[in-house]
Amino acid sequence: MRLIYKLLDAPSWNAALAAGVFTGSAVDEKDGFIHFSDAGQAQETARLHFKGQAGLVLLTIDADRLGDALIWEPSRGGVLFPHLYGPLAISAVLEARALDLDADGVPILGALS
Repeated sequence: MRLIYKLLDAPSWNAALAAGVFTGSAVDEKDGFIHFSDAGQAQETARLHFKGQAGLVLLTIDADRLGDALIWEPSRGGVLFPHLYGPLAISAVLEARALDLDADGVPILGALS
């Protein structure tokens, strides 16, 4: 099983739970896919894109459950990032965990596998 991660605000997660799917954030919708990170990318994603944002949730997702809609594409510096071209089924989410911020306002993800 390969794990990938998604940071999002708690209201968006609650709406996804109610709908049974997550269709993406405003940035995801603009780009045409849902952005994810792997374990080695997630903390830097948190620092670059979510600094100062309280009330975040970290989703842990089983990438194998996403099928062919998940594509690994070059992003920052040519590094491959997972992008989902379609909605994220809640059934693919293994864990949703509320995040705290460190003293600099960066979400603390902890150890990821």
